[in-house]
Amino acid sequence: MKYAKQILALAITMLPALAAAQLHSGQRIVTRVPFEFMVANKPVPAGEYIVQSATMDGRTLVIRNITARLGLFSQASLGEGRYAAAYALVFHKYGNQYFLMGINLAGERNTYRLPESKAEAELRAQNVSVTEEKLFASLK
Repeated sequence: MKYAKQILALAITMLPALAAAQLHSGQRIVTRVPFEFMVANKPVPAGEYIVQSATMDGRTLVIRNITARLGLFSQASLGEGRYAAAYALVFHKYGNQYFLMGINLAGERNTYRLPESKAEAELRAQNVSVTEEKLFASLK
């Protein structure tokens, strides 16, 4: 019963934010990620992911894996990059570890940049070689 009250309070608190995101973002990017990766210092399993804006200004993203019953929020900064030909999730790869670092939007120069996790910062400080990998996504 104690947990039910906490969940209800959380749902009531988050409902307006989620409703605003649905009304204003409209775009949901969907892709299948075949490997475990890190987002905001949290490891998340492989699977199908839905990414969308959680706020009207687009600075907070919600990243969900419905099958794994996982949903998390991450702050993002909107940056300008090269023209993106397709929607894609962009990962940094260090050895066999992946870190979600950005999201490209098709037909735009704007990209979402996620903050660097502690684990990635440690690997970068150790001069571990890094590659960038993109997983193409689609709108849903």
